[in-house]
Amino acid sequence: MPLRTLLCYGDSNTHGTRPLTQSGVLERFGWDERWTGILARGLGADWRVIEEGLPARTTVHDDPIDGHHKNGLRYLRPCLESQLPVDVLLLMLGTNDLKARLSVTPADIASALQVLLEEIRRCNAGPDGATPRLIVMAPVPIEEVGFLGEIFAGGAAKSRELAARYRQVAEAQGAAFVDAGEIIQVSPVDGVHFEADQHRRLGEHLVGVVRGLGVV
Repeated sequence: MPLRTLLCYGDSNTHGTRPLTQSGVLERFGWDERWTGILARGLGADWRVIEEGLPARTTVHDDPIDGHHKNGLRYLRPCLESQLPVDVLLLMLGTNDLKARLSVTPADIASALQVLLEEIRRCNAGPDGATPRLIVMAPVPIEEVGFLGEIFAGGAAKSRELAARYRQVAEAQGAAFVDAGEIIQVSPVDGVHFEADQHRRLGEHLVGVVRGLGVV
């Protein structure tokens, strides 16, 4: 059986960033603790799981403070073309769009998700030039706590609207859908990132989701 490739494209919660207690100090869970690593272990040796998580990555927005390179759309095509053929692409973005300085509505975040999915389809990065099988994962609703609370001011209420909107976009695009907020929750430390036990729970859940796609 040929080796199959799963590309996980996301932000700090795909990178495995630990809950933050202060600005400028970023720590990362180990590979065997991150949900991507747990997913890889669960899928076994027939799968290659590529972890493409960039802290502060947005959907389609240039961040005036964190930098234009945080725009998820800018790097999506180069990433796909460098890793092709990609059998499955799992996309989880949108949390950083909730930052107050970006002033983005939940409707606009869902529209940005659609832009990303359309770009993926244009890339023909799957086997034999087809489109990879797609999994859209709605981000976990955030809480406005800790030092990140001010950065994400107003974002908690917006975040609770994303799952329903993402589901609609995923269904329209023929993508599988996962609501991460039904599986795990954010850390009470910073209200954005996941604790180790939540990484484990999410990774274990996603094994069944990926296998359920029937990729052979």
